[in-house]
Amino acid sequence: MSTVPNVPNVALADGNTIPQLGYGVWQVENDVAADVVGQALEAGYRHIDTAKVYGNEEGVGRALRDSGLPREDVFITTKLWNEDQDYDNAIAALDASLERLGTDHVDLYLIHWASPKQGKYVEAWKALIELQKQGKARSIGVSNFPQEQLEEIIEATGVTPVVHQIELHPDFAQPELRAYGEEHGILTESWSPLGQGGELLKDPVITEIAEAHDATAAQVVIAWHLAIGNIVIPKSVTPERIVSNLAAADVTLTDGELERLATLDKGEAGRIGPNPADADF
Repeated sequence: MSTVPNVPNVALADGNTIPQLGYGVWQVENDVAADVVGQALEAGYRHIDTAKVYGNEEGVGRALRDSGLPREDVFITTKLWNEDQDYDNAIAALDASLERLGTDHVDLYLIHWASPKQGKYVEAWKALIELQKQGKARSIGVSNFPQEQLEEIIEATGVTPVVHQIELHPDFAQPELRAYGEEHGILTESWSPLGQGGELLKDPVITEIAEAHDATAAQVVIAWHLAIGNIVIPKSVTPERIVSNLAAADVTLTDGELERLATLDKGEAGRIGPNPADADF
């Protein structure tokens, strides 16, 4: 797989690699996705993160085809939605995603939420293991899993996810789940990496560091994710920000700056999205 300029490829426990900085398309309409993903690929992103429930896999696939890039040069992630967690439905759901994306495989397939009250996440994980054996998913992982459910799928199958995608930003740094991931060879991937609504980017600690680096506040936060080892998938539909977010790979923070940013963690009070332990949608 080609290396994106300035963006490191990090090793997954299964022997594959993933570009550490990617482009996310949550809340991007299908037709818009075809345009902005095209812009992202042109800017140099080689990692696109989508999901069935986003409703824009078709647009992502269109952008990929229109880019003229070889399929092997672009890392594509999609996700299994909660209603499809039955074993057979999970197998069929990836086939449907592949059809919408216009490809014969994804590079990473994730269970989108543990949805513990459904009680089907072990069944879903077994389906993902089979899909990896079939070559339809090069790597498999999970998203929004409490530690208890993570432990359960590993114990039930002997197969450990290579990636865990969770809400993570300086206000909600999730040190316990990150530590569990490091201990078990699971890379942490951050969704809503810049927080939501722009409030985080106004924090004086972040704006002062940004000024010192002649960088944007968003670039500082993305650089923080990269420095602590997270995979990060910022989303923007603004052409300038698509480009500037990628350039965050060139921002190197000092140890002192990383220590200052670590003080922003508010623990559970910093969470924006649903708590995966309670999510039953």
